[in-house]
Amino acid sequence: MSKGVITITDADFETEVLKAEQPVLVYFWASWCGPCQLMSPMINLAAAKYSDRLKIVKMEIDPNPLTVKQYQVEGVPALRLMKGEQILESTEGVISKDKFLSLLDQHLDNN
Repeated sequence: MSKGVITITDADFETEVLKAEQPVLVYFWASWCGPCQLMSPMINLAAAKYSDRLKIVKMEIDPNPLTVKQYQVEGVPALRLMKGEQILESTEGVISKDKFLSLLDQHLDNN
């Protein structure tokens, strides 16, 4: 199980997310997105804190239009917490650190 954040593309999505054995947090971002820079430290914090029970991947939206369209990402930063093909949580825009950790805790502490 990876302890870091894995960068993926459309081609990797099925293997890295849909077929993963544990829940996966998908972080959609863009290089031109200022708010994404605010979220990045929280994504790294989550990777360190939850590495035993959560896989975290990040996907840049511009080069990966298929997944962005499929998961209806309309703004970045966007998060999709997934277990298999099921979306457990979905957010768009910057959220507070407390809300972010609470969102993860409510799904991961029950597993």
